[in-house]
Amino acid sequence: MTLALLAIALFTLTTATVAMALRNLIHSALLLIASWGGIAAFYLWAGAEFVAFAQVLVYVGAISMVVLFAVLLTRQSRADLEVAPDAMGRIFPALITGGAVLGVLFGAIMSTPLRPAVGHAPSIPVRELGLQLMGPHAAALLVVGGLLTVALLGAVVIASVDRRPNKEDAS
Repeated sequence: MTLALLAIALFTLTTATVAMALRNLIHSALLLIASWGGIAAFYLWAGAEFVAFAQVLVYVGAISMVVLFAVLLTRQSRADLEVAPDAMGRIFPALITGGAVLGVLFGAIMSTPLRPAVGHAPSIPVRELGLQLMGPHAAALLVVGGLLTVALLGAVVIASVDRRPNKEDAS
């Protein structure tokens, strides 16, 4: 491992961990954007320039804006953010489930051989990849984009709640 890879991994994992630990949704969303930027940096380090630029355009650009708009549009008052008493009972099953997922991922990583593949990986220029995406696979790309848009709009509609006006809102 090189020093650059360790720095990218440390940055990505730190921003993702802090994003999960914060209670402020705006700060968490901004740190999530930084984490996606770290993943794009990893793609650049690995030599997958097209995937890195797609990561920046799609996640850092488009999806991060949708996440920020969804958070801002569905934001609740501070009184609504209190932890419900029944939520404390879900901590233990959540930790068990998270530990099980971590165990499966760790087992999959440890069982993967880390030696180079036999032969060379096919070299596809970025231009050819773009021509394939915008040529024969353009319809699939548009369908996936539409599906993601509908899913995000549906999430905003489901997450939004009708709030009663507070005295603080009137002033």
